[in-house]
Amino acid sequence: MAHFAKIDSNNIVTQVIVAEQDFINSGAVGDSFLWVQTSYSSSFRKNYAAVGDTYDKTKDAFIAPKPYASWTLVEDTCQWTAPTAMPDDGKMYNWNEDTTSWKEKT
Repeated sequence: MAHFAKIDSNNIVTQVIVAEQDFINSGAVGDSFLWVQTSYSSSFRKNYAAVGDTYDKTKDAFIAPKPYASWTLVEDTCQWTAPTAMPDDGKMYNWNEDTTSWKEKT
């Protein structure tokens, strides 16, 4: 069994299922070209697909929606990163887009 993501005409993931390639190819779940295999371990296509992600054909990667306007995409991982690293002091933080900084959870 493998994991497959169904993409719409805008390359947005609308569904993720576990199936055999033969089942996808059978047309039982629609046109097979709408389904792209994804890896639960992220061993290919950079990230495991989730509903709402975009499949970038050029990068051959699934990319989550951009969480904040100030964040940038890391090309190697196709994951979003904040303009400053979250403190690594064992405390919990939330991103504050207004100040573009990490705010400790209280």
